[in-house]
Amino acid sequence: MAKHQFQTEIGQLLKLMTHSLYSNKEIFIRELVSNSSDALDKFNYLQLTDDKFKEENWSGKINITIDDEDNSLTIADNGIGMNEEDLINNLGTIAKSGTKSFVESLTGDAKKDSNLIGQFGVGFYSVFMVSNQVDVITKKAGEEQAYKFSTDGTGEFEIVPVTKESHGTVIYIKLKDEEKEFLSKWRVEEVVKKYSNHIAYPIFLNYWEEETTGEGDEKETKRVKKSEQINAATALWTLPKAQLKKEDYIEFYKTLAHGDDEPLTYLHNKVEGATEYTTLFYIPKKAPMDMYRADYQSHIKLYVKRVFITDDDKELLPTYLRFVHGIIDSEDLPLNVSREILQENRILANIKQTSTKKILQAIKKLKGEDAETFTKEYNKVIKEGIFQDYTNKELLLDIVRYKSSSEEGMVSFEDYISRADSEKKEIYYIIGDDEKVLRNSPLLEAYKKANIEVLIMDDKEIDTIVTPSIGQYKEWTLKDITTIDAPDSKTEEEKEEISKEFKSLTEKIKEVLGEDVKEVKTTTRLTTSPSCVVKDASDPMAGMAAMFAQMGQEVPETPLILEVNPEHEMIKKMNKLDNDSMFNDLSWILLDSAKLSEGLEPKDKSAFASRVAKVATEAL
Repeated sequence: MAKHQFQTEIGQLLKLMTHSLYSNKEIFIRELVSNSSDALDKFNYLQLTDDKFKEENWSGKINITIDDEDNSLTIADNGIGMNEEDLINNLGTIAKSGTKSFVESLTGDAKKDSNLIGQFGVGFYSVFMVSNQVDVITKKAGEEQAYKFSTDGTGEFEIVPVTKESHGTVIYIKLKDEEKEFLSKWRVEEVVKKYSNHIAYPIFLNYWEEETTGEGDEKETKRVKKSEQINAATALWTLPKAQLKKEDYIEFYKTLAHGDDEPLTYLHNKVEGATEYTTLFYIPKKAPMDMYRADYQSHIKLYVKRVFITDDDKELLPTYLRFVHGIIDSEDLPLNVSREILQENRILANIKQTSTKKILQAIKKLKGEDAETFTKEYNKVIKEGIFQDYTNKELLLDIVRYKSSSEEGMVSFEDYISRADSEKKEIYYIIGDDEKVLRNSPLLEAYKKANIEVLIMDDKEIDTIVTPSIGQYKEWTLKDITTIDAPDSKTEEEKEEISKEFKSLTEKIKEVLGEDVKEVKTTTRLTTSPSCVVKDASDPMAGMAAMFAQMGQEVPETPLILEVNPEHEMIKKMNKLDNDSMFNDLSWILLDSAKLSEGLEPKDKSAFASRVAKVATEAL
């Protein structure tokens, strides 16, 4: 007998299951049946590809047995089974950091939290919502020794060797006294039909009924064991679309996604010809919790002729579509296809290319609230796609959305150009990491005055990399307003006159600020602010910023140009000021306040505060 301690996070999880998640207890059946189905898939593949198992007369099935006298429910399968190492790795610890993520992701809403269970691959532990004692008896295919894993859901579990004739797993669940509803035939059948109807293997419900035989004194009542199949056991994606209703697709999605939410949309395609395959894809309403984790879980299952191959291949769709759930079932791949062959396979490359386009077309068709939900959940990964997927760049540019300086909500490039100057064919944007700062940027003043829309891109980390790579959208050129001249009604001659009038002022400010600015000059882009800072578009470092960001390196500082507003009272007075100390303080205040307006840090914050206090005191 070997006793083990549960991994710390699993201990937290068990406590949570026992004390907190009460609203949706029935999902423990969904999770355990799903695990059994996975085990059957794995043995099915083994039998078809490994000579050791080819002679076995096997057909996969799941047996659920309810025993009202013993107050127990048993779920058994004849799948691949587990050895001692598997039991420790799968039930005693979690190899990925999914458990910790699960615990960290809890919302406090019991129903929502219970729906997270399956997403994190911690579904086995949901059994502790209804039980204080669980035994798992299992034998791995091809091995002699069977094992029994036992736990009462506290801090320990034990594993002992036992005898079991055939491979597979039996989960014996001693139900709590208050959970007797799961001893009801109709209740278990209801849960299975709700969540597991389209699992591809038959699920049998075994139960006891009292039967009376004979009459009078010969009358005898005895308990008789009954068994009946309670699921459809059809691979839904193989059925003709004409036979399926929307409810069928939604029901199957809930099985795939381990939850109760409906998908935003789904697409079911059967392709015949040189390459034959079937796909069924779903777009969830809510992004997977691990979408931005390096160890994210793939949600695509690959089958060959209805035989499960893998659900752990992240190459079946582009990585930016990692939120998509679904099935790919190929008629042409060999059953013993290896991971290396999968990555190089032309058939799969063709399926991936066609499927990606169809998924993006389905997303593009989303309207109203569905489109808004998609943008809220997935806009950032669509931006990843723009950078990664040149083939589908146009479709992705149709889907991506941005905030706007003049419109409510999120707008598309198509929306923008429908309102813009069709002769100039320019799309203006500004990038930063704070929407409020961007909206209040002095750089927007001239655009607001000229009634020109500017896209507000506040995902700085990704927009800095992606936006320069876009270049154009349908012959419209994207322009970063921090690197171009602003719209202006003044002529070049008038600008030249202004520059001359304030030449001595700008030279003197440059002298005070030294190397902290590349240049100081007058501007006509400002209407209410005294100054602003802009990048020098001609500087090589400005063009390399995206490259540095892409490589994950710190973006080098681009030299800034300080522009001053000759129409502003402060600049006019500085032009006539005969007080060097005050002039120096005001020069630094012009630079530091302009930086703050763009979300940049002043070089010396305490010096900035000190100068502002000094100037304010003198003004008073």
